[in-house]
Formats: sequence, C-alpha cells, structure tokens
Amino acid sequence: MDFELTDEQRGLIDSTRSLLTRRASVERARQLVDATEGFDADLWKDGTHLGWPALGIAERDGGLGQQVVDLALVCAELAHGLAATPFIPVSVAADAIATSAAEDKSKLLQLISEGSLIAGWAFAEFGRPWGTAGIGTVAARQGDGYRLSGTKVNVQDADAAQLLVVDALLDGAPARFLVPTDTPGVQIARQQTLDVTRSYCDVRFDHVRIDGSALGATGADAAAAITRSMHLHTVLVCAELVGVGQRLLAMTVDYVTERVQFGRPVGSFQAVKHKCADMRIWLQGSTAATYHAAMVLDADPADAERAVSVAKAYASDAAGRIAGEALQLHGGIGFTWEHDLHLYLRRARCGALLSGDARFHRETLCRLMESASV
Repeated sequence: MDFELTDEQRGLIDSTRSLLTRRASVERARQLVDATEGFDADLWKDGTHLGWPALGIAERDGGLGQQVVDLALVCAELAHGLAATPFIPVSVAADAIATSAAEDKSKLLQLISEGSLIAGWAFAEFGRPWGTAGIGTVAARQGDGYRLSGTKVNVQDADAAQLLVVDALLDGAPARFLVPTDTPGVQIARQQTLDVTRSYCDVRFDHVRIDGSALGATGADAAAAITRSMHLHTVLVCAELVGVGQRLLAMTVDYVTERVQFGRPVGSFQAVKHKCADMRIWLQGSTAATYHAAMVLDADPADAERAVSVAKAYASDAAGRIAGEALQLHGGIGFTWEHDLHLYLRRARCGALLSGDARFHRETLCRLMESASV
C-alpha cells in the first residue's frame, strides 16, 4: 500500500495542527479536568468549520466523503494536542447511522456534519467481552415500539450527546437503535477514570420506551454494522495512540537535549540515545500498522479484522512502552502534576485498554490463524 500523504491530507493535518496550536489545547484540557463540561465546545465549533464531524459523511448527506485514513490522520493530530473533543464517538456514530435503515438518517447526518448534533456509540458493557458476544442489553417488543433495558459503560462524551447509537439484543439477535439521550429512563453518569482530560460515562437504560422508528438494523445486518463500528472505533483509538506517542517522543527528545548532567546534555549519553531510538521504532511500527488497518477498512473490509487486530495489539503495547520510557527519561519532573507528561501517559494507558486490549487482539489473531489453517 502507498503510505505517501496526498496534498489534501497534508493540508488537513496542517490546518488541524494550526488550530490546536492557536487554541493551546493542552492548557484548555487542564481547565476541563474539574469542569462539568466534558469537552471543549469552542474548539469543537472551530473544528466543525474545518470539517471534522463531516469528514466521514457522504457528500449526498452534507459531508465531505473522506476515507477512514483521513479520520485517522485528524485523530492523531487531536491526540498530539491532547484536544478534548467528541471526534471519535461522533465519527463512529455517523458511520453507523449512514448504514442504518433509519428513515431520517440523512437529516441526522446533515445535523452532525454541521456540528448541530453530537452523537455517540453505546456498546461496551461491564465484565462483558469486546464483541457482539458481549452484548447484554435487551430490547423487547412493546406495541409498535420497543422497551430497552441494560447498562453501557465507557461511552465517551455521552453526557454531551443528544443521540446514542445503542446495540442490544432483540429476540436473541443483535440489533441497533437510535436513542435520544433525553428519552425518559436514560440515565447518564460520568465515570472517574485515569484519563482526567476526557469524559467517559455509564449509560443506564431503565425500561426505556422507544418508537419503532428507532430501530436501525436487526439480525445479520446489525451484526455486520456492529463489526464495522468496532473496527472503525479500534482504528481511531490506534490513531490516538500514534498521536500520543508522537507527542511523548517529541517532549522527551526536547527534554534530554536541554537537561544537562555532568556538564553534558543527557541526550548525548548512549543509553539515553538507545531509549529514544526504541521509542521511535515503536512509534513507527504503530503508525504503519494503524494506517494500514485504516486503508484495509476502506479497500477490503473482509480482511479488516486481521489488520485491525494487528494494529491494536501492537499499538497498545507500544504506547505503554513509549510512555514508560518517556517517564523514565524525564526523571522526577515527569511525576509532577504541573508537567504535561502525565496527561499524555493517562491518555495512552486508557487508549491501550479501549476497543479490546493487546491480549484480546492477539487472541483474535490466533483464532484467525487457526481458522485459516483448517
């Protein structure tokens, strides 16, 4: 595959980084740590003008019709600047809505692309495996509608969303529903997580009554759509880990270049050089695996599971190693609240666990190898 960026993609990266530089997103992220709002609404508004929420939406629905790799490029830049935005949940939800059977999906996608509607994806459940086998939320038919019961966890920016794509079981088979967050019985509670710069929520559906029009997909169609959402979410999380890794490496190189010990910059010592070189190698591997997975998801969805699991297994491990070496090389200052290092370390640790951790994806790869050899 060709990993060379197009002029349009370079422009997308430059405009995104320029906006984040002007807005000092790291400082803003610190201000949001103890705030009630879960993300930077002003930054998201500016990002809407750049087309962030419209990137993956088809042109016929008011979007820009770009590919997954373009979403990944923006995601890496947002993570590099530690931007607090709902980019990932909005992108995944928009993709899910586009493939649903909802009658008003074109209108919803138009509102998302304009930045007027924030949507999220409610999928993961406590103590359940990552995948359709982990769905425990149940939808029961009631009259001309449905009644939804269950609890979702780690729903990013659910406390700011107006609409959630909710995956549940209907008659024992997977199904997707589009549920407004102001529906009676929907209870959203923000979690206390390691990543203090982002909002993750528990969402409880206490016998929530929804109309028949809320059903987006059922059966095999729903299972395929859920798998697509899982792959897309995983690729974007990997892209975040790439962006975090880029920033951690840059911060570390700058620090060891300036820090003087025994009359010399510590970066001149061979052992420190080796550690920085290792960080660079892990980052390059994560970048290649992530963008390869994004391209495969666009070009050959049938082979996406393997590429996505390779990317997540590698990027999850690499992010932890990069963060660990960065912390080690910064010494005591890296442990302080005032330094930005720990904010990126927190994002890296959380991202490594989201969308299935490295162990989960290595087991997935083993199952794929076993099935291919039969």
